[in-house]
Amino acid sequence: MSLLFADRLNNVETSAIRELFKLLGKPGIISFAGGFPDSAMFDVDGIREAANAALAQEPGAALQYGATEGYQPLREQLSAFMASKGAKDVAPEQLIVTTGSQQALDLLGKTMVSPGDKVIVEGPTFLATIQCFRLYGAEVISAPIDAHGVQTDKLEALIAEHRPKFVYLIPTFGNPSGAMLSAERRKRVLELAVQYQTLVVEDDPYGDLYFGEAPPPSLLAMSPSVPGSRALLAHCGSLSKVLSPGLRVGWLIAPPQLLAKATMCKQFSDAHTSTFAQATAAQYLKAGRMPATLAHVRTVYAERAQALCNALRKELGGAIDFVQPQGGLFVWARLTGAGGKVRDGGELAKRAIEKGVAFVPGAPFYASNPDHATLRLSFATADVAKIEEGIARLAQAL
Repeated sequence: MSLLFADRLNNVETSAIRELFKLLGKPGIISFAGGFPDSAMFDVDGIREAANAALAQEPGAALQYGATEGYQPLREQLSAFMASKGAKDVAPEQLIVTTGSQQALDLLGKTMVSPGDKVIVEGPTFLATIQCFRLYGAEVISAPIDAHGVQTDKLEALIAEHRPKFVYLIPTFGNPSGAMLSAERRKRVLELAVQYQTLVVEDDPYGDLYFGEAPPPSLLAMSPSVPGSRALLAHCGSLSKVLSPGLRVGWLIAPPQLLAKATMCKQFSDAHTSTFAQATAAQYLKAGRMPATLAHVRTVYAERAQALCNALRKELGGAIDFVQPQGGLFVWARLTGAGGKVRDGGELAKRAIEKGVAFVPGAPFYASNPDHATLRLSFATADVAKIEEGIARLAQAL
């Protein structure tokens, strides 16, 4: 029989990135395609100790059903974690624990988006976000970015024209752009939220992965400087990129009414995030191991980011243009076509696979008007030697 699926599925399709991963089984592939951290840097000993502590101290709570809002000791630890990053007024009751920040975004789609509503995102932005919001019927509109993040003058024009349900931004080392929104623009975003009474969603999975100088404070941490902005701000956080994606621990900080609706929708989805994972994360944060873990991964990723940028300059020269990232996991680049070289990211991706190297073409990261010359390269999971070899192969594919 032919199954009749929900009309909402007509607006989405399988991720082009997931489809690319099907090609990565070829032996010897060097991959810059993934958007995940290096498993070799997981603090396995620390996580094991935290899991053992969770089972030793509160086995019943760690293994039993829990509150939809989250495991209270973890909410308290996350409140302290946010305070350490400048958001000093986030009480445990002002956040809920989600199954990764991806669920937080899904809950925002469920609670905020009706068919036909408009949502503004960066162009480019996190692919899964575009798909998620479209699944709930949103018309997704792109706001252009540059090396310093979203261009606030153009963002304002789009807000004034479209009056969106909300604006979604990754201000710090965005996926895929790697861009860091300047302090001046961050303040302007908060001012626009108040001026137009528009919710701003800040997604911050990469903000702790900075190289050298720390980035400007998050929108959440900066909100006290713009009266009224906190009531129009939602913040999504995650331990996936800094501790372990497998724990699936994220959180959502939002105005009380929105948080209540999101909690209700989460009840329907999964009842609660794994209590064992939450208890483990709480014990890990309580043990005070996070600062050393972050210091280690920052050092490694900084070295790899530098190696990737050096190799791109050496091997591809004027055929590629990019801004060196100050943190995160990605280099966002654009093919120039100089010297008659390939200018289409999708075409280069196919050629690159034949040469034993993989990356993600940039076009799928745009909600509209994609730039087909762009591509995303992740430096997280390859060591320096593999990065140099991989970029040499990429040059051969040009």
